[in-house]
Amino acid sequence: MSALSLVLVLLGASVLAVVLFRRFNLPPVLGYLAVGSIIGPHALNLMSDIHRVEYLAEFGVVFLMFSIGLEFSLPKLHAMKRIVFGLGLLQVVLTLLLVMVLVIALGIGWQLGIALGAVFAMSSTAVLTKLLAERMELDSAHGRQVIGVLLFQDLAVVPLLVLLPSLTQPPEELAVLMGIAMLKAVAVLALILVFGQKLMRKWFHFVARAKSAEVFVLNVLLITLGLATITEHAGLSLALGAFVAGMLISETEFRMQVEEDIKPFRDVLMGLFFVTIGVKLDLQILVGLWWQVMLVLTSLLVFKALIVGVLSWKLGATPGNSIRSALWLCAGGEFGFVLLGVIVNMPKEVEQVALTALVLSMLIAPFIVQYSERLVMRFVASEWLMRSMQVTQIAAQSMTSEKHAILCGFGRNGQYLARFLAQEGIHSIALDLDPDRVREAAGGGESVVFGDAGRKEALMAAGLMRASVVIVTMSDTPLAEKVLHHVQEMRPDLPVVVRTSDEKDMGRLAKAGAAEVVPETLEASLMLASHALVLVGVPINRVLKRIRQTRSQRYRLLRGFYRGMSDRDEDEGSQPRLHSIWLTPGAAAIGQSLGELGLELLGCEVSAIRRRGIRALEPAPETRLDEGDVVVVLGTPGAVAAAEERLLKR
Repeated sequence: MSALSLVLVLLGASVLAVVLFRRFNLPPVLGYLAVGSIIGPHALNLMSDIHRVEYLAEFGVVFLMFSIGLEFSLPKLHAMKRIVFGLGLLQVVLTLLLVMVLVIALGIGWQLGIALGAVFAMSSTAVLTKLLAERMELDSAHGRQVIGVLLFQDLAVVPLLVLLPSLTQPPEELAVLMGIAMLKAVAVLALILVFGQKLMRKWFHFVARAKSAEVFVLNVLLITLGLATITEHAGLSLALGAFVAGMLISETEFRMQVEEDIKPFRDVLMGLFFVTIGVKLDLQILVGLWWQVMLVLTSLLVFKALIVGVLSWKLGATPGNSIRSALWLCAGGEFGFVLLGVIVNMPKEVEQVALTALVLSMLIAPFIVQYSERLVMRFVASEWLMRSMQVTQIAAQSMTSEKHAILCGFGRNGQYLARFLAQEGIHSIALDLDPDRVREAAGGGESVVFGDAGRKEALMAAGLMRASVVIVTMSDTPLAEKVLHHVQEMRPDLPVVVRTSDEKDMGRLAKAGAAEVVPETLEASLMLASHALVLVGVPINRVLKRIRQTRSQRYRLLRGFYRGMSDRDEDEGSQPRLHSIWLTPGAAAIGQSLGELGLELLGCEVSAIRRRGIRALEPAPETRLDEGDVVVVLGTPGAVAAAEERLLKR
């Protein structure tokens, strides 16, 4: 197969697999692994020469380690040092030692035991952080533990990438080789960090003055691959140099831009890397080793959960949070595949069993997380007591309140809103899940308590039955829908004001029962317009009248926008858009009125008509269309396409 044909097969299969896995809310990495196993030499044999893409795929690991370096932050490490270097360090070390002991007991060498221990000690940073964000548990007690452990695992990969390839050497030579490697690493890193720290910011300022996006991206590639090459020539790994490059850039003001620029390269090349790992999956061997796979998978989940749970409990976490952390971290992760790829001289059967167990554990991980809360509530009696105490604390705070406001979230918007309400003599009580914020704000005299606004019992304890308004201050549509559901169930007469980041969710939230939906983008447009109108001389009273009119019409004037190439996003299929349709000679709509066309039945409306250079907004239903008119329609992409067909068909 030619190189071009190979690339086309990889791209086509990867697109189909990732789309399919995303539809079932599964990690894309599993899609890439599935592609590799299907098109590899052990199945369809469409990619028998894996060495063609292995070198390119290695750069996926390079850019992944570069991204980890970008996230490296000494203040963050210091703030979480007890979790990172306590729970994180102990989890990795104990998991590694336990696996090594088990492997030695099976009669396999201790070197391979260390390697497999490192592989199974890893958890999935990509999957777990995404799940924590979706479930709004990043700031919860177990969420902070999970993030701390993942942070240490990411850091541990750096020395492990240096250590594992050396384990094949004889024991008497291993210590010498490791000592030399460590000296090289210290010398190279000291040289880079001492001089690189001073030069990096100046160099990036020099490149940024060119004001060229392509030059900036080329510079990022130059820095990443250049430092990776330096460490490789020093006898270390490419990934170590990339990690250091990320560390250096993380200390500059260009970190965010660099992260955005490098992300497409990282994701595509990491996809290739996981495809090459999937190619190694031999289904024929696995048929005869299925019970070994199930044994390793079960052992991984059980022993790793026990290690995390016991360590978390011994380090002061509650039994409930210890079990939550254990269930979240028990599965394998993508760095396990990275480490598995650098182990040399591994027996084929051992590699197949380890690889399959990792794949299955990542497949199971989202389901374990989904049912973790039920398991905790079922087996930990104290959780019910703690939940009751939390609700009691909220109730005690709101007990004397009548006709107050309940604020769901106490971030910047929630705090500003509470100040406005206080100036008008309106009492408010806020529910927030960030323990540090709650402690700080409550200590300063603010009316805020720790509680999940998405839970009915928390809202009831906050005085839902006595409140005059509920305000969702966070731009979080799933949370807003939970709050609206509980309010509609308990007090359908109570107005709920909801914040959203864009107008795409306005209809959805209004349908769920929101009295008012405040879209940030539209409000920002109103503020920009008001300041601009005042500055060009429009009287302030006319500006205020125009803003009030726009809001009273539910932002009708601002609904929809013309889309361009830069407006592509995942939700574009549901976003209302404006589209111009020119009525050419012979168009079906010529001579008909808007009412006769019935475009509203298609879910579309006519926003404007331009005729002979004159633009009329919101034309009446009796308006008849002429040849040469430009009809501006508003609706979803499907509705707009149907409207265009009805207007133009002959």
